[in-house]
Order: sequence, then structure tokens, then C-alpha cells
Amino acid sequence: MMEDELKCPLCKQLFNNPVILPCYHSLCLNCAVHVQQPAPQNVHQQTSEENLSLAVNELVVSDRCPDVPDSDKLSIVSETDSGVVCTSRPNSYVGTPNIQGIVFPPLQNNALSLTCPTCHKVMYFDENGALNLPKNRAMQNIVDKYGETKNLAIKCQLCEGDDPTDASVMCEQCEVFYCDACKEACHPSRGPLAKHVLVSPSQGKAALRARNRGKQVVCSEHADETLGMYCMMCKVPVCAMCIQDGRHPNHDVQALSAMCKAHKTELSQNLQTLSEKAKNTTELIQRLKCMSESLNDSCVDLEKSIAKQCQMFVEAIYVRQQQLIEYVRQEKEYRLKTLRDQVSSCTGKLQQTTGLLQFCIEALKETDSTAFLQIGTALISRVSNCDVTWHRDMSTSPLVPPELDFTLDDKPFFRAIEQLNFIQMKPPAAPSFIPEECCTENNSVTVVWTQHPASFVEGYILELDDGNDGAFREVYCGKETICTVDGLHFNCLYNARVKAFNSTGEGDYSDCICLQTAEVAWFALDGNTAHPDIKFLNDNQSVTCDSYEHRVVLGNIGFSRGVHYWEVTVDRYDNNADPAFGVARFDVTKDTMLGKDDKGWSMYIDNQRSWFLHGEKHNKRTEGGVEVGSVVGVLLDLDNRQLSFYVNQEVQGPVAFTGLQGVFYPALSLNRSVQLTVHTSLDPPVYQTDESETGDASN
Repeated sequence: MMEDELKCPLCKQLFNNPVILPCYHSLCLNCAVHVQQPAPQNVHQQTSEENLSLAVNELVVSDRCPDVPDSDKLSIVSETDSGVVCTSRPNSYVGTPNIQGIVFPPLQNNALSLTCPTCHKVMYFDENGALNLPKNRAMQNIVDKYGETKNLAIKCQLCEGDDPTDASVMCEQCEVFYCDACKEACHPSRGPLAKHVLVSPSQGKAALRARNRGKQVVCSEHADETLGMYCMMCKVPVCAMCIQDGRHPNHDVQALSAMCKAHKTELSQNLQTLSEKAKNTTELIQRLKCMSESLNDSCVDLEKSIAKQCQMFVEAIYVRQQQLIEYVRQEKEYRLKTLRDQVSSCTGKLQQTTGLLQFCIEALKETDSTAFLQIGTALISRVSNCDVTWHRDMSTSPLVPPELDFTLDDKPFFRAIEQLNFIQMKPPAAPSFIPEECCTENNSVTVVWTQHPASFVEGYILELDDGNDGAFREVYCGKETICTVDGLHFNCLYNARVKAFNSTGEGDYSDCICLQTAEVAWFALDGNTAHPDIKFLNDNQSVTCDSYEHRVVLGNIGFSRGVHYWEVTVDRYDNNADPAFGVARFDVTKDTMLGKDDKGWSMYIDNQRSWFLHGEKHNKRTEGGVEVGSVVGVLLDLDNRQLSFYVNQEVQGPVAFTGLQGVFYPALSLNRSVQLTVHTSLDPPVYQTDESETGDASN
């Protein structure tokens, strides 16, 4: 967990006196000193102005950032992440060699280099090497707190090797922890060191923290000045004198405490996002663990199922064995009966023939010729006939073989056993809706879902209820994961559910999603079904006509339930055009005035009066006409099954039609003397006429 963040990547131990590299990774100071080495002298320089300009752009050179205290010597990284970095000290250039062949400024003969073990970037220093690096005080404080929490022993800071000895004392003046051996070798209790105070390691840690807590950080360039500001460009703390002496000209400088607070706030916000991801990962791990347990249970259940099925196979084989044995026994009984019948038949024939032979022999012994001749002819005939019919009446070979020559055909069985395997498929799990992609428009809904990631799916079945919490009905079956359902009721809440299927069967239903259709309808005039003489303008919201005869045009949406209101503006009106407004069936006649057949219900109007028209019947003439700019309103109230009209926001006559039932499309008819524009998605008028004053009804 956090302990991995507190270990040096080189020694793999908890950080001891950590320092920050220019790449923002940390090392123990001793580790950094041990791995630094002399810088190579074959780093080439290029003097062309183009490369020099590029170098200046990519490198943050030392004279941009003046000296800062040891605790804030954190180097600046190039914004292009080129790997070229430098410290804030002019004589302590840090960079990655051979970036486009440029190293700037030149390296001194005694320069040192260090390669970060984490990101492998190369850094160059002056003769002081890693001692230029700032101490990572925050890391040291966290390591100390962690050690106290875990009761870890404090290690000697002078022991060499990978496993230093536990410290036994700390010198308050030297601020170094010693084991007994190193204390005797490096800090003897004599001479100048005799007056140094040695305390226990725990007391020393507490003293160091108290000393550092109350210690103000002063500027290394101006010893009398404390660091109170922060240069936004150089990204280093500065004092007031650093700003005044021109080291940070025209740089954005902010209060150090304010910048610390801002950085902490930004880090906290980032931590919230990261914490949420960690939380999700923790939940994922829990789910995976639960899946492991579920997998074990599933394996046990599957093993039981296999054992049960194999036992069923064994029982089926036993049943088949009994059937085959019974068949063999029946065959044996049949053959035995056949043999018995043949023996009985042969025995009877043999007895009959033997009797004839004996009788003939006795007849041959007759000495009276007259007596013999009386029967001789008959005997000759019988013997001859018996001899002729012998092979017909007497079988000379067994009718059935003496052996049951059956061989059990077991090859298909063993082939079936060899082919017995898992289908590796089961009915798919329930799909999931994607709520942010599901939407409604007018009286249509679009539903989007996704399959369960662990399921094999061959298709989906989408079901919707009737918008009134009624029974579900299938509206789609196919492979797509998006479906738009049209022709629904307005202002209704529909529930949708979906299930997946494959060759194994159908899976479970998904959770339901609720979709609300529009309360009022937006529609345009339908150019696909209109008469060819109709001409459309303004995205099919306005129409005119090329013919002197009346032509009908419908809206592109039909209504079967709810209250719907739309208005039509008269844009042009010439020569008593008599336009008609109303509703119609989808198959209304398009080449005559709306309402002249039984598929249209309309009000036609001139510049003085109006009439209601349906099935060639005119009625309820009402005074008041239209002119250019007049607005005709159509109120279709399917809840009460009636149709009303308005002119310039005033009721035009009584309720025109009642008893309306079915699907109705907005409709109007016009000729070349008029141009009309329809306005939709309007709220119904707040007042209505008395339902008792109605015109002729028809449905």
C-alpha cells in the first residue's frame, strides 16, 4: 500500500534523508551520491542559430531561476517533457544530453551526472553533484510518522551496506543518528565532541521535528529575508529582495501561503477523482471475489449436473440393455417355435410316409394277383405322388439357423461418447438500457441498450406496455441494439423492457425504463402523401397550390388519444378561395375539398362565413370569415371525441363533430388562390364551447 511510496527505488528501504530529483522523483541522499558519476565529455554542441533557438525554447536555463534555499531547489521540467531539466542554480546545469544534438550550456570538466532509476532521465550537476538537490522534507515527515505508527526502529545514518544497524543515540548538535559502533568510530566522547548532547533516537526525532516546525525558511541569497512569495513562472519560492533585485522581471508572483493552499486544493480535488476510481476498483475487486465464490459454487453445481446426467446415461444404457436382451430372448423363442413346428411337420410327414411304405410292403406280399391288382394301381399312384410332392411338403434344411447371428452395433454409441462435450453456451443474461441515449420525440420513443458483456447473443426482443401500465407487447425482434417505435400516444408514460436470446433459449428481461411521450405534438405537413399540385415552403410548414381545384395535404403525425391544438395562418387570400381546415383519415381523397368524402371532417370558410363539411353534408353556417393574416385554430379533443374550430382566437360556431374514434391526421385543402402556414405544439385554448351545442357526428 502506501509503504511502496515511501521506499527508495535504489536501496528498497524507507527513505532516509530524501532529496528531490529534477524529474520530481526522490532518492535517499546517500543513494544519489553513490550512483552519480563523472559526466561524459563527448557531448556535442551545435552553434547554428536555429538549433540554439530551439534549445532555448526547450530548456529552462539556469539564469531564469536564481539561487533558492536548499529546501526549494526543485528543478523545472520542460513543458514538452523533452527530458531536459535544470536546477535553479546558475552553475548547476541539469539536462539530458544530445537533444537534437544540443547541450546548453557547455559542461565543465568536473561535472557530474546522475540517471534517475525510475524514469531513466540523465541529469548533470557541477562539482557538488547530488548535494545540489533539495531535501524532500514532506517525504521525510511522512516517513517519520509512518515509522512511529509501525514502531519501526531508527537506523544508523553512517552504517554502510544495505542493512544498517539500529541507531542507539542521536547527537543534538550534529543531528545525526549513530549506532554504538559508528558512535565510537565517528563521534567519540572526547575532544571537541565531548560537549555534544547525545539523546535516545526517539527523543532526537521529536527534537528535530520541534526544531524544524518552528524554524522559518530563509532565502539563501538574502539571509535576513524569509521566503514569503512564489514565482509562478520559475515555480520557486522567493523573498521580497529577490523580486526587487530583478531576478524575476515581469514574473507573476503570488503569496506563498495562498499558492500552498491553491496547490492543496487542486491536489484534494484530484484526490477526490482518484479516490472515486479507487472506490470503484475496490468494488470491482469485491465483485471479482464474489465472482470467484460464485465460480466455485457454479463449478460444484456443474459437477453435480454432469454426474446426474452421466447417471441418466447409465440408466438409459441399462434400459437399452434390457430391451436388447428382451429382443434376443424373443428371437430365441421365435426360432425355437419355428424349429418345433418344423420337427412336428417333418415327423407327421415321416409317419405318413412310413405307414404308406409298410402298407405297400405288405401289399407286395399278396399272392392273390386279383386282390393285388385291385389296390396296385392306387398304391403306385400314391407312392408316385408322394415322391413328386416330397420336396414341396418336406423341408430338407432347417428353416432358421441354429445360432443367433446378431452383432451389437456399438460404434455410434462410442462415437457419441467421444463427441459428448459442453455446448459452452447458455441463455444470455439480461441486457442493460443506456438511459442517456434513450429519448422521445413527439409520439415516438427511441430505446438503446447494450448486451451483457459475458453473454453470447443472437438477437433481442423489445417489449412496450400500452402507456397505461397495461400488458407488454413485442415491438421489435432483431440483432440491433437500438429501436425507434412510432405511432404511440401523446402525453403517456411507456415502460420498455428487453431480453436477449440465442440458440440455447431466451434470457431474463432487463430492468424497465420509463419514457414519457410529448404532451403536445409538433408536426409538419407531409410531402410524401400530398397531391402533386401542392407546393411546400418553410420546411413543410407552409403550403400553396398550382391548381384552381382544391387539393388535400395531411400532417405527418396521426392522433388517436389526447387533446391536440394547432393553428393555421392565412398568408395569402385571393378571390374567395374557400380553404378547408380539419382532420382526415390517412386514405382521404386528395383531389377534392376536405370533407367531401367520408374520410374527412372540415370547416371551409370564405371572407364572410363558414360551414362544417363531412361526407358531402354542409351544416351549421356561421358568420365571420377570414382574410390575409387571419388565424384558424383546430381543436381535436379525442378524450371527448370531438372537433372544434376557432378564428382569431374566437370560437367559430358550436362543436363541429362528435363521436370521433380512431386515428386522425391534421389536414387542410386549398387551391392556388391561398397560401397557408401551420403552427404546432400549441396549448389548447382555456375555454371551450358547450358540448350540448354540437354539429353532426360521424366516425
